[in-house]
Amino acid sequence: QVQLAESGGGLVQAGGSLTPTCELIETTWSYTRNTLAWSRQPPGKQRELVASMTSGGSPWYSDLAAGRFTISRDNAKKTATLQMNSLKPEDTAVYYCAYAQRYYSGSRPDVYTDWGQGTQVTVSS
Repeated sequence: QVQLAESGGGLVQAGGSLTPTCELIETTWSYTRNTLAWSRQPPGKQRELVASMTSGGSPWYSDLAAGRFTISRDNAKKTATLQMNSLKPEDTAVYYCAYAQRYYSGSRPDVYTDWGQGTQVTVSS
């Protein structure tokens, strides 16, 4: 089992940047080959995966993230960050961190077994 704790959300004007961080807290033995992802849920919409990175360092980006968002991991610190640039009002959402017990690159949220509580990102126009 793992726990995930997000931080670093907030309020920003359109065109600005935010870099939320996910901390992976392992309560029992965890999988060496794993994937951390960021997903988001805009108001009134379904949750969607944004970006992910395996513990081996392979990134994946959804179409909405490509060119504006960058995911990174620090395996020693057990953190994953999502650098978000050129933010738009439609990026307003709760951003969640998720953990998969294997390598995965794709848009299926059911692959992820553990989720954080989320951090709110609000982009004003």
